[in-house]
Amino acid sequence: MASLTPMMQQYLQLKERYKDCLLFFRLGDFYEMFFDDAVLASKELELTLTGRDCGMEERAPMCGVPYHAVDTYIARLVEKGYKVAICEQMEDPALAKGLVERDVIRIITPGTITDGSMLDEKENNYLLCAHVNGDNCGIAFVDISTGRCSITQLQTAGLADELARIQPAEMMANEPFFDQAGMLKTVQQRLDIKPGHCSVEFDDVDKAYAMLEANMSADVLDYVSKEEMPQAVCALASLISYLIETQKTALANIGGIEVYHIQQYMILDAATRRNLELCETMRSGSHKGTLMWVLDHTSTAMGGRMLKSWIEQPLLNINALNERQEAVEAMANQPLWKDDIKEALSGIYDIERLMSKAVYGNINARDLIALKQSLGRLPRLNELALQGKAARLKTLGQRIDVMDDIYTLIDKAIADDPPLSVKDGNIIKDGYDQSVDELRDISHNGRQWISRLEQQERDRTGIKSLKVGYNKVFGYYIEVTKSYYDMVPADYIRKQTLANAERYITPELKEMENKILSASERLVALEYQIFADIRDTVVGHIKRVQQTASAIAELDCLCSLADAAIENHYVRPVLNEGQRIVIQNGRHPVVEKVLPPHTFVPNDTLLDNGEDMVCIITGPNMAGKSTYMRQVALIVLMAQIGSFVPADMAEIGIVDRIFTRVGASDDLSTGQSTFMVEMTEVAHILHNATAKSLLILDEIGRGTSTFDGLSIAWAVIEYVADPGRLGAKTLFATHYHELTELEGRLTGVKNYYISVREHGDDVIFLRKIMRGGSGRSFGIQVARLAGLPQDVIDRAREILDILNASDINKKSISGNILGVKDRPKLKLKQQMDIFSYKIDGIMAYIKGLDVNSMTPIEALNVLHDIQSQVLDIYDKKAGEAL
Repeated sequence: MASLTPMMQQYLQLKERYKDCLLFFRLGDFYEMFFDDAVLASKELELTLTGRDCGMEERAPMCGVPYHAVDTYIARLVEKGYKVAICEQMEDPALAKGLVERDVIRIITPGTITDGSMLDEKENNYLLCAHVNGDNCGIAFVDISTGRCSITQLQTAGLADELARIQPAEMMANEPFFDQAGMLKTVQQRLDIKPGHCSVEFDDVDKAYAMLEANMSADVLDYVSKEEMPQAVCALASLISYLIETQKTALANIGGIEVYHIQQYMILDAATRRNLELCETMRSGSHKGTLMWVLDHTSTAMGGRMLKSWIEQPLLNINALNERQEAVEAMANQPLWKDDIKEALSGIYDIERLMSKAVYGNINARDLIALKQSLGRLPRLNELALQGKAARLKTLGQRIDVMDDIYTLIDKAIADDPPLSVKDGNIIKDGYDQSVDELRDISHNGRQWISRLEQQERDRTGIKSLKVGYNKVFGYYIEVTKSYYDMVPADYIRKQTLANAERYITPELKEMENKILSASERLVALEYQIFADIRDTVVGHIKRVQQTASAIAELDCLCSLADAAIENHYVRPVLNEGQRIVIQNGRHPVVEKVLPPHTFVPNDTLLDNGEDMVCIITGPNMAGKSTYMRQVALIVLMAQIGSFVPADMAEIGIVDRIFTRVGASDDLSTGQSTFMVEMTEVAHILHNATAKSLLILDEIGRGTSTFDGLSIAWAVIEYVADPGRLGAKTLFATHYHELTELEGRLTGVKNYYISVREHGDDVIFLRKIMRGGSGRSFGIQVARLAGLPQDVIDRAREILDILNASDINKKSISGNILGVKDRPKLKLKQQMDIFSYKIDGIMAYIKGLDVNSMTPIEALNVLHDIQSQVLDIYDKKAGEAL
């Protein structure tokens, strides 16, 4: 270190403190990186790697980025998962007497981004901390770009489902979390979340709460109870410690802690969210083609984020849902009034994130103008909301603070079209501050003053060639040529002698020189100080802004749901605490949007916990079984976010969870086959569902042998249909047509099929759900539609004919498929003689069976045994006959 330059020593001392970060070190107009950081950043950001003399024999690797473009580069690094420490010059280099003082002012991580340009405007960006203690777990998560902070406590087994909902951009956890290998693997590989260790870990809830009290105001902690949620309090303390460590400022934008219980909401696991494509599609991960895409007509970023949270966290509280529905209905019934609200909303910027930028010192003058313009919309929005014919709308109107005091402050102080940087001047309006006006006048009118002085001195002295000039060494001067030396006034002070002239100054010129030369610099500094004071004043009203922002977001959500209802011809569902789900002419909200108008075929649904508990749905591939089941799930979910639904009529008994087992996929990262993934998901459903849950099960049992798959599917239906074990409302699609035998055997099981019409070799899918079972899957016809070669289709038909004509016995079937004539063809009389042989014995065996006491699977196995006996007799007697 002793051999290094002072600046490089300073750099390495700071780097030692922030080893896990890329250190952006401010040098003039650039942020520089050195050594390993420079090599890494040059690769990740495609920057030119240079070098700098640092006092060692070899030059230090170096690369850098301009300060005015730093946000773009930081965003790219953070997106790749890096942490970036911002080291600023803490004093003016021009005034520093030695090495410029520098320090890290902020650490930017994936979960601590506040700049809206680095974030998706309709997505929250959560930093989350989990604290595991045996079977109990507490979580705390915050979006510091909006100030929203929440905590809850739950069973450790339910942590993965909650993480799947929150999808944090950054996660940390205490040591016991990492001891649970299964949980860690699920989080890392299935949810694609890479948790890190807490930098400060709290095991003592009293110490955790004391830390929170020391760093947060009492009203913020109003609803946080260390007795009721000890693990959540520990998680929150670790979270706040991390924010203090990285943000290095007071967390003024966290205006309150939301305490919630997962029992308040419908629980949706990761598989269900994926299969129902709530906010992103399974194949591309895009927004288009999701439920959010259909319902999102929001006008503000805040409304978009809130609507997403509603979709991902449906309610169980009927009163709250009815309030939302009444508001949506009021808007749908008054479209002109609703459009006025949308017009008012359309001019409102993301004031939540603007306020967070103000708290963390990142706001600029243009942001304040955006805030002012947003506030200017509030009086009209407040007036319109109070006119609403639903109680919730009036409540929201009352919560909208028009904040005319903040509007007036910004309007009077900040220029209408300020520059992007707050340190370039021209951000304070004329007339707001007298000192600014004086300095601006001097700075802008200095040349005119100099011209006036020059003419004034020519008139006073009579020296016609006199001129006022300027250079960087001597400043301003009055120049007089030799021929006019005798006319120089006594108050001129000689400053410089030239070959043919003398240069002078006067006290008046010197005073003005000082004013002119320092005016611009002082003006910029003064404008920035005034701007900072205005910013701090605005931050002092953050709770008012956040409360209003929340009301605006909810109003926007309700307006969006009304737009969706009008555009797509949705109806208001009837909600109750009962067990029935009744849907007349229900439609899939997404599929009907991508099909040509009026081509989607609607279908009815009846589910309850009694006679219509399990619907077994058979029919061809591509006929619409999966679409139908998903549409039922989506209609229920839409009803429980307060939305209207795509149907002619819907009665929805509140469900606590929706489970889906749809599609085939393996998980190579965990070494799980397609069948293993399927069975794992089925196990999760059967262990966690309740009688109030809705189950969507598609093709259970595929991926293994026919008998194994059929047996598993059969047993699953018995389990879910049994009120003593589960008794949950279930839609069960299958190609195992044998399962249709369960209707009449099991209470609550009903058969349905998707109707088709055959036309020669073609199949026309009618998409209509009908009572009864289907005996065929039409797989070959579907394969033909998919484009399989005709030779393959023809051969498949031949094999299908053989299978249909053959016994289920594997040896017999395989032999015939391969064309092996292992059983001789006999004349009819010979066949009759063979099958009369010992036929009485076989019949006696059958009569001796107590079929009524058998399970369906046992009866099926007995049937196979009888078939095998018949074939054995055939083979034996056929040989004798020949």
